[in-house]
Amino acid sequence: MARVLFDNGPHKVLCFDQLVTGDGVQSNQFLIIDHDQHALLDPGGDLTYMPLALAVSEHIAIADLTYVFASHQDPDIIASLDKWFLHTGCKVVCSKLWARFLPHLSAGYLSKSKGMSTTERMIAVPDRGQNVPLGRTEIKALPAHFLHSVGNLQFFDPVSRILFSGDMGASMVDDAEPVTDFHEHVPSMEGFHRRYMAGNKACRLWANMIRSLKPDMIVPQHGRPFVGPAMINTFLDWVSQLQCGLDLLEQDDYRVP
Repeated sequence: MARVLFDNGPHKVLCFDQLVTGDGVQSNQFLIIDHDQHALLDPGGDLTYMPLALAVSEHIAIADLTYVFASHQDPDIIASLDKWFLHTGCKVVCSKLWARFLPHLSAGYLSKSKGMSTTERMIAVPDRGQNVPLGRTEIKALPAHFLHSVGNLQFFDPVSRILFSGDMGASMVDDAEPVTDFHEHVPSMEGFHRRYMAGNKACRLWANMIRSLKPDMIVPQHGRPFVGPAMINTFLDWVSQLQCGLDLLEQDDYRVP
């Protein structure tokens, strides 16, 4: 069953957070509906495709899906692209750095079955980001490079004021209930961020951008969201000071085995 994050009638945001079980890491997939257009965010790979498609079909006609948004290139983000191309007329929104690689995930005949080549079905977002029209609003594709991918995007919905933050803020837990005790929550995300984020400078610059955006909710692709100004600011303060990635490397990390 979908978790409703926002619903004012013509604009809805749904979260699917219990589709991956067993070997896969818990992940959240999102559907934004605005009037007669729809965007599916980070739909995952074969592990999630069938349960996600069935869940999404309870809310929209799958064939009418407008977009798939991909924050980066990882398998748990976009490995099911060939199936979405085959069964829908969607376009995929991704960083220009990954637009030339994503065709490896989709045989040419799958996209051409809808009358367009794979390249024609891609919206390659420049490094500075861009606005993508959706229904009567637009989704902001934000630069979040090196957090953790070199060509990383995040997506902000100005109607619901939800930031879909990809791996930033991710936690290794089994549910997507909002964080209530930040300090208790830190151990579930600290190790991941220290390894997967490139360095403190990227974290700090990103946090400055998000403070100016003033989201009401930050929802990562894995684990629990941060809801409300106090919790969001606490998270941004924490990640702004985090030493991670390149900050932690020493010569011992580069030794011949």
